[in-house]
Amino acid sequence: MSLQEEITARASKIYRESYQMSIGELINLYRDGEMDIHPEFQRVFRWNDYQKTKLIESIMLNIPIPSIFVSQNDDGVWDVIDGVQRLSTIFQFVGIFKDEEGKKLSPLTLQKTDYLPSFAGVQWENEIPELSFTKEQQLFFKRARMDVIIMKKESDPNTKYELFQRLNTGGSFLSDQEVRNCLMIMTNKKFYEFIIELDEESSFRNCLPISDRRTDEQYRVELLLRLLIPSHIDWEKIGQYSDFAELLDKETISLCNMELDFAEIKEHFIATFNLLYGVMGEDSFKKYNGTKHLGPVMAAAFQTIATGVYENISVILALGNTNEWLTNKIQSLYSQDEFQKNTTPGVRSIPRFKDLSLFGVQYFKP
Repeated sequence: MSLQEEITARASKIYRESYQMSIGELINLYRDGEMDIHPEFQRVFRWNDYQKTKLIESIMLNIPIPSIFVSQNDDGVWDVIDGVQRLSTIFQFVGIFKDEEGKKLSPLTLQKTDYLPSFAGVQWENEIPELSFTKEQQLFFKRARMDVIIMKKESDPNTKYELFQRLNTGGSFLSDQEVRNCLMIMTNKKFYEFIIELDEESSFRNCLPISDRRTDEQYRVELLLRLLIPSHIDWEKIGQYSDFAELLDKETISLCNMELDFAEIKEHFIATFNLLYGVMGEDSFKKYNGTKHLGPVMAAAFQTIATGVYENISVILALGNTNEWLTNKIQSLYSQDEFQKNTTPGVRSIPRFKDLSLFGVQYFKP
């Protein structure tokens, strides 16, 4: 295909419309259940009350607001791709926003701003007139208009994931895994909840002493996905990925669309990390220098050890000398040619992920 043919072919799979809609219309859509803004995203999109106040200020001062992007599903409901925090702020301000359990959040109380110092303490409705929007101000707010771009349901099914990813990475405050979490919620909320359930297992967490910053960036969840993906990936097709983040994104979506046995996965997962923590403790994935384990958690060690033990857990537990065997295997790992080859500078992430995953499965097979 020529460049123009590629452009034409891809563009023909995307159907979109643009509208200017009043905030009042958006409020009605949300109230009537015709818009899903994913309240679960609130744990990722971390606006404070001052940032929320600045949005309300922008609306009242006629300052343009970025477009809202939505995807129309088969039922006609709008799935918000970009604009979750803007819309949830608006809905919280007018007192109708509900959390993921269906409970209304407390209405937003505005804060003082440079342009509107009288915003301090003001709410949409308040028994104290001075701390309430007037009828005129409420009407002005509801009549303010926002651009809404709709990806029609006839579009390529992957379009909304691609669009969400492009709008929320590159210069964004979200980490790759935080975006990935949102993709999981949009694709299969039950799978996302299952992943979070696994992440909360104490033995898994105890094996991974990582920094607060990496915890905030959902690094443990990323490692968890790195563990599950090798069981279901088609290794022959990994050449289609240009970088490791893309592989994790696409393979995570693939997991979301599979019929997985959650009970079996959880059983093997818990058994794996109960064993690892019981034998190695916090040293489970720290480099062994011949005499002791030291340094931070090694992603390469996790990929090899966790994958290998997870895939062989039933056979390993049947051994008579499990603890001694596992200790020797882990401590000997760091001197293995295959491991050393894949932990030298310059090795590309995708081949390393494949090689260490497959090596781990063979290496930890009793």
